[in-house]
Amino acid sequence: MRDYPEGYLSERPSWTTAAGLADLVSAKLTVVGRGLSRSLLDILAVALLWVLVTYIYLWYGHKIYGYTVIPWWLFGVLTVELGALWGAFGVSPAQRLSGRRLVREDGGSPRLSQRVVYWLAWHVSVVPVLTLLVEPPLHERLSGLRFERVRTTGAAPIPWYRTSTGLYTAGVMVATVVAAIGVTVTWTNLQRLISDAWRTAKFWQALVSPDTSILQASFRDLIVTVFMAVMATTFSVIVAVPLSFLAARNLMKGPLGRIVYTLLRGTMSIVRSIEPIVWAIVFLVWVTARRAPFAGLLALWVHSIADLVKLYAEQLESINPGLIEAITSTGAGRLSVLRYAVVPQIINPYVSFTLYRWDINIRMATVVGVVGGGGIGQRLYSYVSGQQWSLAGTVMLMIVILVWAIDYLSARLRAKLA
Repeated sequence: MRDYPEGYLSERPSWTTAAGLADLVSAKLTVVGRGLSRSLLDILAVALLWVLVTYIYLWYGHKIYGYTVIPWWLFGVLTVELGALWGAFGVSPAQRLSGRRLVREDGGSPRLSQRVVYWLAWHVSVVPVLTLLVEPPLHERLSGLRFERVRTTGAAPIPWYRTSTGLYTAGVMVATVVAAIGVTVTWTNLQRLISDAWRTAKFWQALVSPDTSILQASFRDLIVTVFMAVMATTFSVIVAVPLSFLAARNLMKGPLGRIVYTLLRGTMSIVRSIEPIVWAIVFLVWVTARRAPFAGLLALWVHSIADLVKLYAEQLESINPGLIEAITSTGAGRLSVLRYAVVPQIINPYVSFTLYRWDINIRMATVVGVVGGGGIGQRLYSYVSGQQWSLAGTVMLMIVILVWAIDYLSARLRAKLA
């Protein structure tokens, strides 16, 4: 057999294997996502302030609703350009949040000519998206600039009013408050708030004059409300605990784990964004109104699962990795690592979060009753809609006592676990 010189034959490239190819694709997608998210954040920041200022101008100046006084296509082009300019010539929100700044290759501050080249090359590097697969990106390579993490050790902080991000944040806060006042408050309403306060005297008098004739029936509905919250919390814990391990970033590694993590977190965010009262309406249509407490239970159950998965998963992501490394170094399997390194760190926080969710479900059980989800809330809504204020006040007092008692109990239990 012919003797080949040393180094003639090389190892098989990693990208020729399925695992290596998946790692390569994941790394490239991470690079593209980082570049796109940085640019999109700056563009959205510009668009937000523009919309707020335009809304204020149109509402206060012309009493009309509007968000831009120019065509939408021109609005899009200008916000993109302004976002790119901000990232090239200043410290943009994306740079501030990531803790990175543009610097020269030698670490010095960029020159004006380099910033101009960076901004011009940005249009042919970021806009086509696919060119971001090249690392470093084209606009960084041509300009001779790169992102470097800011070192603040020993450096005096710059006052917020001397930074573009600080001025922008102040501008957004002021514009948001001004726009919110224009939407929600009018001078007429403020006048009526003061001058017509006396009209509510009879209403308050009726609320503090309880009618004891409905105590027995209302107490039964109160028990139903408590049971709805207890069952919804119990069943949600059974489902949320295993799902939380699949929704923790530090436990779901690899391409398949990242896909499961992303899909589960996204699904839970969507479910959590839908209020329990909407879920109650859905389940009332599903199981019919004759099963009102069951519909309320299902509504609280679905929303509690999404909420607890988020809380549990975030607790898992904040555990001490040293214990995991120590148990893994002994040769323990994945289940043993979870049992001896992960579970002991999360038991008390999980119980605390569960008690907190039970506290929330007690109040939410009253709210879902407003749409017919059973319990004391349904009785309260019937009295309020019939303007039976004395009866409604009786129910409200019972709800206040219940919520206070549950809040006190759960607070004491959480203090015991702390």
